[in-house]
Amino acid sequence: MLGFIAARLVKAVFILLAILVLNFVLIHAAPGDPAAVMAGEAGAADEKFLQDLRERFGLDQPFTVQLWNYMKGAIQLDLGFSYRQQMPVAELIWDRLPATLLLTATAFVISIVIGVAAGVLAAQTQGTWWDTLISSLALLFYATPLFWVALMASLLFSVVLGWLPGFGYQTIGANYTGIDRVLDIGKHLILPATTLGLFFTAIYMRMTRASMLEVSRLDFVKTARAKGLRNSVIQRRHVLRNALLPVITLAGLQAGQIVGGAVLTETVFAWPGIGRLMFEAISQRDYNVILGVFFISAAMVLLFNLITDILYGIVDPRIRLTK
Repeated sequence: MLGFIAARLVKAVFILLAILVLNFVLIHAAPGDPAAVMAGEAGAADEKFLQDLRERFGLDQPFTVQLWNYMKGAIQLDLGFSYRQQMPVAELIWDRLPATLLLTATAFVISIVIGVAAGVLAAQTQGTWWDTLISSLALLFYATPLFWVALMASLLFSVVLGWLPGFGYQTIGANYTGIDRVLDIGKHLILPATTLGLFFTAIYMRMTRASMLEVSRLDFVKTARAKGLRNSVIQRRHVLRNALLPVITLAGLQAGQIVGGAVLTETVFAWPGIGRLMFEAISQRDYNVILGVFFISAAMVLLFNLITDILYGIVDPRIRLTK
């Protein structure tokens, strides 16, 4: 296991370096000049001011020099300096990352728990109205755009009913501490986490249902029934355990990608995470912030893929982990 993890970590380092180079090339190939954006915000767009800005932030240097300087800094976890925020990118991301991790982790748990439970119920009640209801809801959540669900949820539960706060991370000016602060953040978390989790809940439900129905037709399940084992034991030990393998694969791939879905959710609910930070950086042509968020997102995807492979060996000991 240790050798497998070490080998995967070494591969991850080279993959991250390749991603850094590719993202740097693509970002700088996109139209737009960060110096012109900053000059426009300052109300001084003359050529001398633009040249001073380019020299200050190294934008006047050749592309290869900029790439080399950025790669040297990234290897040392120095992700550059934010033109717009006037602070190091690493510090800016570390400040925003906990909020995103809290949001995405909560949404991920909600989607896994509800999705798998609903999928199991739908598979066990195949052909009944329960199966039809669950499948219809899953299709509805899957087909509905995420931003529309976020807007409608905020309008209904915050504006119309007044049950939950509609935006922000915590109540502004309340200055809560201790358990009161935790409860306040929890109230603000309910709407964005549930909204983000609904789409993935539908995916896990459909995957669990299809996988359980497929596994239940296999020979070893028929043998377990012939032995006289209780149906609950068969479903838990034989069907569900083997049906979870494709669900784990999908969950591992989407655990890192859920940060991408958080961009819309964080923007609608004014959640101060790296998704909203990236949205703002794109509109402001803040290249270093965009590259920094891409770097963190790629690292999370690689980490969750490694965790997925390790979980494979735990769920099914027959699977051998190879380097």
